Amino acid sequence: MTTFGEIARHGGRWLPWIGASALVGTIGTLALPTVLGKAVDSIVTGGSAGMWLVVAGVLIAVGVVADLVDSFAGVACVADTTAWLRERLIRHLLAAGPDRGFDTGDLVTRVSGNSVDAAQAGPAVVTVWMAVLPPAGSLALLVVIDPWLAVAFLGGVGLVALVLRAFTRRTARVITSYQQVQGRIAARLTESLAGARTIAAAGTLHDEKRRVLRELPALHDQGMASWQVLSRSVAQAGVVGPLVTVSVLAAGGVALLDGRITPGELFAALQYAVIGAGLGGMTSVLSRLARAKAGAGRAAEVFGVRPPSYGDLWLNEGNGRLEFRNVTVHKGDKAVLDGVTMTLPGGKAIAVVGRSGAGKSTLAAVAARLTDPAEGQVLLDGVPVKYLTHHQLRTAVGCAFERPVLVGGTVADAIGMGHDPDRVRAAAKATHAHEFVSRLPRGYNTALADAPMSGGEAQRLGLARAWNAERLLVLDDATSSLDMVTEMRISRTLTAGHGHRARLIITHRVATAANADLVVWLDSGRVRGLGTHANLWHDPEYRTVFGAAA
Repeated sequence: MTTFGEIARHGGRWLPWIGASALVGTIGTLALPTVLGKAVDSIVTGGSAGMWLVVAGVLIAVGVVADLVDSFAGVACVADTTAWLRERLIRHLLAAGPDRGFDTGDLVTRVSGNSVDAAQAGPAVVTVWMAVLPPAGSLALLVVIDPWLAVAFLGGVGLVALVLRAFTRRTARVITSYQQVQGRIAARLTESLAGARTIAAAGTLHDEKRRVLRELPALHDQGMASWQVLSRSVAQAGVVGPLVTVSVLAAGGVALLDGRITPGELFAALQYAVIGAGLGGMTSVLSRLARAKAGAGRAAEVFGVRPPSYGDLWLNEGNGRLEFRNVTVHKGDKAVLDGVTMTLPGGKAIAVVGRSGAGKSTLAAVAARLTDPAEGQVLLDGVPVKYLTHHQLRTAVGCAFERPVLVGGTVADAIGMGHDPDRVRAAAKATHAHEFVSRLPRGYNTALADAPMSGGEAQRLGLARAWNAERLLVLDDATSSLDMVTEMRISRTLTAGHGHRARLIITHRVATAANADLVVWLDSGRVRGLGTHANLWHDPEYRTVFGAAA
């Protein structure tokens, strides 16, 4: 798991530059009051202050350069760490598969926004430590000038430190809550954008707006709370800070009258008091650190999702025989599949039917190992699928879905990225996608963004993408958007003799079930029947699955 410390350490090569520039700038800041004090004493005693003013100019120039280096290194460090963290998050999410436990919009917020906050970890830690040096150095130099000045300084700085401690506790809670609410709003917005046509057709636009923006007042409240915490702390530091200056000024005045210090040293002491009181300026630094910790925490939650593990086994000879041994899958408190035990022959077309909610899609997901059962196991040609190598599993098993998501730069990529063009074309012809692909402006090389497709055409590309599976083809209602003629042609292709592999077809259509070699009838997560469509058709309740009269 990627932790706050690991994110902070990734700054690596940039952090020394940030630390060194901050250190140089701090040394210059601490040296400048002393140098200016010497110039004041030279003027008071009638001497020449030219040399001291030149030194002061050099220190100022060094401070400007240090600030520039710090700004550049800080931006470069955050950019580099953000890119690294986003890549890790995306790789982890892709490896975790569909069972991630987070809404899509919330994940987008974590990857795009919260990763930027988390990337501030390294610079924020260095800056916090370096921000302690000016007050500490001021205290040490005040001791050198006059110990009583240091005593006066300590009293005020202690109050400032208490203010900062309270600020740190409050701001961490508020920022974390703000990011959580932001993620929930993003999740709802993503859902709405994905279903924009449905929302428009249903006339529920205003209701959907209210649903998406329901937590906007909570986001506003958290934002206001963060500003209140910051303003309260700045106000408190603004009251306490001048007390440091006043107390040092009073002690310095007494020391000057007693002859213990010179006018130049009093000037320097006042400057060090201002630097020490500037500890209140650490509110912005601590706020940055709090945001980094909150962002790192949300990234750590993503990394806490364990990707499925794979074994080192390879398949034996076979043609896709599937075995389910006491397979149980839960969603919440409900058993979506409940103790499913059956053996499905290889090389056959097997239709899976049942009413909505019967567990058909879950059975398909378990067969393809897109989800793992809570109990039991699935075997492909005698080998538990969870112990197969990743390459062997994904080469052996292909999946097509009702709403395929097409990825890649071109249509050819969407069918078989990196595959041989002849193989891509053969898969498209087998699934009757070649007809419309060949009519596109650049054929298979047409960019996906420039390839207008109907839902049925997208389904055919999804089928083509899965077509080259070697042992098992899992189709989860993958022909539902096709026109009747095309669906019948593809159905015949799927149910015709393909003895080298099995086809597990989730369907609601009676013709597909009738053409299949075997039918699995699911009911409430259990196998209600297993046999040919003709035999099962004698059961009146089986007929009602397809809307036929009992």
